[in-house]
Amino acid sequence: MSIVEADRVRAKPQLETAPLIVHVVRQFLPNRGGLEDVVANLARQTVRRGYRVRVVTLDSLFTAPEDKLPLREDIDGIEVVRIPWSGSSRYPLAPQVFRHLADADLVHVHAIDFFFDALAWGRLLHGKPMIVTTHGGFFHTRKYAAIKKIWFRTLTRASAMAYRRVVCCSASDLKQFCEIVPDSLLIENGADIGKFADTAARRAKRRIVTIGRFSVNKRIDHLLDAMAGLKTRDPEWHLDIVGAESDLNRADVEGAIESRHLSGRVTLHVSPDNDTIRRIIAESSIFASASEYEGFGLVALEAMSAGLLPVLNANDAFATLAARHPVLMLADFTNPEAAATAIETAYEDLSRQPDVVRAGLLEAARGYSWDIVAERYIDLYRSLDVVAAENI
Repeated sequence: MSIVEADRVRAKPQLETAPLIVHVVRQFLPNRGGLEDVVANLARQTVRRGYRVRVVTLDSLFTAPEDKLPLREDIDGIEVVRIPWSGSSRYPLAPQVFRHLADADLVHVHAIDFFFDALAWGRLLHGKPMIVTTHGGFFHTRKYAAIKKIWFRTLTRASAMAYRRVVCCSASDLKQFCEIVPDSLLIENGADIGKFADTAARRAKRRIVTIGRFSVNKRIDHLLDAMAGLKTRDPEWHLDIVGAESDLNRADVEGAIESRHLSGRVTLHVSPDNDTIRRIIAESSIFASASEYEGFGLVALEAMSAGLLPVLNANDAFATLAARHPVLMLADFTNPEAAATAIETAYEDLSRQPDVVRAGLLEAARGYSWDIVAERYIDLYRSLDVVAAENI
């Protein structure tokens, strides 16, 4: 069955003959993060439309490399295959990926890493049509910026030639990748707008939540500096930090909290489940992120869908979102006092017009529903199948 014909099996899926999309991504469930959530949501939506879906990923989480996960698992109808890896979490080597592509109709690679390069250079071995979604490339920090630019303009450019389409998930990615692949396509990420839908506090509270992995680029330190300033202005301010360990662990974050004398004013939640996060959001009014780099800004959209008013560091991705949705507020989190003032202003705006602000946030978030975004990917899958058929 061709990819174009997949819609015909929606009512009565014939999974043994339905076209197979193989997603290749370095980290997947049970890990939690923007990349993992995007792949999981796209995979679920694709399964619902009658396709078979396989996710090939690494057999352990970067935060616990010695704890091996099941080699095979079914998650919400998604076949998950996990393979061994070695080397650095920044560029994990996992050549067994080639073993799991033979029956694929299309290979969808996520992020610019070993898989992106290996499947490009090994395309004569597997012979499968491929697309790639950029997810911010590898410019999440300024570290090694000169080397990254050289790599991007040489090796990344060469690898990209093996892909039918390069899909950028943000306007900033599109601007960057058009330098090496002029026909790059923009499909912005979706957001799981139902996960925490309309759960934020109904009346304005001086309570902030931030959600995201504990990575250096998220600049939790800058957010804590702003929180220290808020505490001196009004003792009611409280911050909940929600996320999973990454290149920072629990002890790192706890140390940063204690060094600023914020114990009791900041609560740390490490890898809580969604029910717990929902309860935290229900007591909060403001979402804040001091992140210096985002591939798209997915977490801000989920915050909006909950009715939280975001105050965001003015990185490229957040600035693009704020230009499109003026209800969002930008701040310079490298300046703690300025960031604290922006958070106070957000609280005051919410206090004056809670229903109006909330309605604007919920309406803006609806445009990023995965139903809409998945259809854009399905349209792309169909178009590639037509091109392949014409070339046979």
